[in-house]
Amino acid sequence: MMSALGIKTARLTASRFGDILLWLATAFPWMLMTALIVALLSLAPAHAEEAASDSCGGKDLMAELQKSDPAKYASILAEGDKVANGKGIFWKIEKSGLKPSWLLGTMHVSDARVVTMPKGAAEASAGADTIVVESDEILDDKKAMAALFSNPSLMMLTDGSTISQHLSPEENTKLEAGLKQRGVSLATVAHMQPWLISSSFEMTGCEVRRKTAGMKFLDQKLASDAIASGKQVKGLETLAEQAKAMSDLPIELHVKSLIQTLELGDKINDVNETMTDLYLAGNIGAIVPMLKNIVPDQNLSDDDTAAFEQRIILDRNKVMAERAAPILAKGNAFIAVGALHLVGDQGLVELLRKQGFTVTAAN
Repeated sequence: MMSALGIKTARLTASRFGDILLWLATAFPWMLMTALIVALLSLAPAHAEEAASDSCGGKDLMAELQKSDPAKYASILAEGDKVANGKGIFWKIEKSGLKPSWLLGTMHVSDARVVTMPKGAAEASAGADTIVVESDEILDDKKAMAALFSNPSLMMLTDGSTISQHLSPEENTKLEAGLKQRGVSLATVAHMQPWLISSSFEMTGCEVRRKTAGMKFLDQKLASDAIASGKQVKGLETLAEQAKAMSDLPIELHVKSLIQTLELGDKINDVNETMTDLYLAGNIGAIVPMLKNIVPDQNLSDDDTAAFEQRIILDRNKVMAERAAPILAKGNAFIAVGALHLVGDQGLVELLRKQGFTVTAAN
């Protein structure tokens, strides 16, 4: 599935399920999922003060690996070092005659450590004329959801089938048990696209609680603060375009990832914490090699990963770069998109360089 952060800079083969997790955290806006998941799980609203201190309880798997298997730990970091532009989440974009612009790789989470942003990013966003995010529709949840549901095929199974018909009896039992733990009946999600159901398990409980308390994820906060300051906010995609990218992939691929998500269980907290620590260290290139070593490969094929990477990462990278070009041509813009879109030889950093910009790590 997703972008090549592994052995070959832009082509993923082995990380598979780990790729899905990284993509969900760094390449797809959670606003779309939150409204659905909050309603789905029927969670009681949390108080903002409680949610802010809410811990996912995850552990840093890399720190554990460093102690238990130093050689493997070193090999993961070495593999990450091979990834083009895999170090750094904050970049300066320059071209003669223009004020500098900025590019920030984000995680679409409300974790205070992520929302704080790396050194210099807050000042750059405050001084920018235009704030650019993946989709400016994140500013209006209701409007965005209405637009998405105007095309039911993006979110629902519209061929008359149910999710159970795409699962084996054993898989169906796993799904039903997982939903029951969240207080949701199988009938409630029967006609949802499997990637939507999967997302309800991939989002950690603490993240759902923070968002139900009204806490904004990083991209959303940047856009909201910009509007409050009278700045212009622009989006590089629509949420419908992003959902279309997901729905374009074969349902069989989504079913595989759904089952693997269920099998991961509570380990999602550890995976999330480890990804967050690597993100905060600016070591995006090491995330997928890390995942390869902690999440066993199962039934996702190399063709599955390649299809996911092409449709969800590479195709969208091209669209983002093309739509960012006229904005960057005016200078003094601040762009914030999922960190996975920055890396690799077909990532935004390289694509902007091909447009004639000088792009250098700023942190």
